[in-house]
Amino acid sequence: MREVIGRYGTAIAGLAIIVFFVLFAPNFALPNNMLNVLKETSFLAILALGFTLAFTVAELDLSIAEVASLAAVVAGWLIQSQMHPGLAVAGGLAVGAAFGAANGYGVTVLRIPSLIMTLGTAAIAKGLAFMLTQGVAFMGRWPVGFTGLARGTVFGIPNLILWMAAVTLFAYGLVKWTRTGAHMVATGEADEAARLAGIATGRMKRIGMLLTGLCAGITAVLLAASLSSAAPNMAGDYLLYAIAAVLLGMTMFEPGKPNIPGTVFAALVLKVLGNGLVMMGAPYYVQDIVLGAIIIGSVAFSASAMKTAAFKV
Repeated sequence: MREVIGRYGTAIAGLAIIVFFVLFAPNFALPNNMLNVLKETSFLAILALGFTLAFTVAELDLSIAEVASLAAVVAGWLIQSQMHPGLAVAGGLAVGAAFGAANGYGVTVLRIPSLIMTLGTAAIAKGLAFMLTQGVAFMGRWPVGFTGLARGTVFGIPNLILWMAAVTLFAYGLVKWTRTGAHMVATGEADEAARLAGIATGRMKRIGMLLTGLCAGITAVLLAASLSSAAPNMAGDYLLYAIAAVLLGMTMFEPGKPNIPGTVFAALVLKVLGNGLVMMGAPYYVQDIVLGAIIIGSVAFSASAMKTAAFKV
């Protein structure tokens, strides 16, 4: 029983929160609202999955939100310049991948702690986003070929949910079913031991950081397509939520370790919590208080893993 509670207790508590809001929050259980919650979860889950992959190799990426904002701005700028939607998508993904690769290079080659490296690239990304937009969001009529990425459906299932499922399956398959994923996990758990065993730990860290940036790019493209706009700070609020989703996910399924199912379920719980509180008329600041409590509690539960990643300076 103790093992079951340790592994699934947080997940059971999350389910209890969902049931509570279904029963007591006005209009929460309406199909349209539930669908909106799942759509909102997709943005957070994809971004948090990127953070999870960096955390898997014992690195932090605090630039994901600013990089996502810049990637969205680049995609929006290309759309406003009458470029093909495919080029706009490629531009957004390229920005994310480029920053992820730069973070990986800085961490493994220049030996800059990821905490410092990603804070620096976050500042660069933020400055570039404001330079491109001059502080004014790109808005207007966007081509259906671009907006359909987020607003369309396949057999009645919203594309956003399908994108979330696809990224989740890719990340889970990479970590659990491939040699590269096994090497990434080994690198994150015992860097020096993995290196002595013949694993190219530097390459594993670069792959983790690259995939984190790519997830930021995917999130950016879907955000811009969903909102038909691109602003220099549009993803800024997602950073703390992404961190909270990863840390909360580390308290379930594989306690103490970053894991894909935990991150996705935690992202859903966080979005349910935010939506349910709004439906019950709670003041907006209550969400911030709850979010802070979740972060502190999650770190306290999995302190050893967090210390490994954050305090390697």
